[in-house]
Amino acid sequence: MFFNYFIPTRIMFGKGQLNHLHECVPPGDKALVVISTGKSTRENGYLDRLIGELKLAGVDYVVYDKIQPNPTKASIMDGAVVARESDCDFVIGLGGGSVMDASKSIAIMATNDGDYWDYVFGGSGKGKPVQNAPLPVVAISTTAGTGSETDPWTVITKEETNEKIGFGYDRTFPVLALVDPDLMLSVPPMLTAYQGFDALFHATEAYISKSANPMSDLYALKAIELVSGYLPRAVKDGKDEEARANVALANTLSGMVLSSCFITSEHSLEHALSAFHPDLPHGAGLIMLSRAYYTHFVKAGACDERMIAMARAMGKKDADKPMDFVDALVELQQACGVASLRMSDYGIRRDELRKYAINARETMGDLFAMDPAPLSEDDCVAILESAYQ
Repeated sequence: MFFNYFIPTRIMFGKGQLNHLHECVPPGDKALVVISTGKSTRENGYLDRLIGELKLAGVDYVVYDKIQPNPTKASIMDGAVVARESDCDFVIGLGGGSVMDASKSIAIMATNDGDYWDYVFGGSGKGKPVQNAPLPVVAISTTAGTGSETDPWTVITKEETNEKIGFGYDRTFPVLALVDPDLMLSVPPMLTAYQGFDALFHATEAYISKSANPMSDLYALKAIELVSGYLPRAVKDGKDEEARANVALANTLSGMVLSSCFITSEHSLEHALSAFHPDLPHGAGLIMLSRAYYTHFVKAGACDERMIAMARAMGKKDADKPMDFVDALVELQQACGVASLRMSDYGIRRDELRKYAINARETMGDLFAMDPAPLSEDDCVAILESAYQ
């Protein structure tokens, strides 16, 4: 039994916490406030509320609003230029996982030379060490999906080569995570479902991962329990504050899971799909893959007891076989209205599935080493074939 445990992020969690941001000691004098290209952050008043808090704290700011749902290297490089030219000394990510991920990557490039892909491992990345410490990052989550507020990871797409790769290290942990479920009340039902399943799969992948340990197991099982119990309620009624709070907690716990161990190749496979099809929501891609993916490991007999434990955490208290977990997973997808998602609706073609399997292994191959049983290229194609609709 062994593990390394390091989560240096201060967490402010709970209803109305955004109203207390000005009471915190800011990590700098001028913030680059990173938001998405969408309208919701402004229309729901979240940006104005944040600006009000910054003014109360005596902090200057510049807004950067060019982050896409699957953030690209180009937006990272552009954001870093804005941060440098505006003399920003810290970054605030206000939004979902894409915005928080982008904020971390911008923070790296605001203080370092060269191209972002110089520092990325995998694919065409050069894997160079980051020479200068990134700017401090404050992560304010407006969704419950990635757990990016409490982990060091950032996933960016190099659009010219269709590489979507995760990167991060100890210095890319946010210094402060603010998780206010009130900021999530306006998320539409389908996005609520996609995001909730992303949080769920961070936990389930970590629980069957070869890197699982006692600390990650604690967070993972609780996150699985909370998503399973409350996500259908949050999807049905977005104003259900109890459901929103518990799904938000599951999301934050899933980020702590990612800070404690590594996930598996389910994420590698999905990143390949959304690298080529950026309109595919990450959580939706994971949902499409999940039944075939976990059934593969059930048939392999690689992690039977852990599958049963996850089924019980999902509410099947009498679970006694690994397939009970897959059944529980499908039932949750049905309860959330996402059981019939189709890859073909996003332009994914059956005759190109091997391309995605190859991309997954070339760009994020390290996660395959975390799988509970070896997964070959042909196995990946078979999973994609089984999942395809």
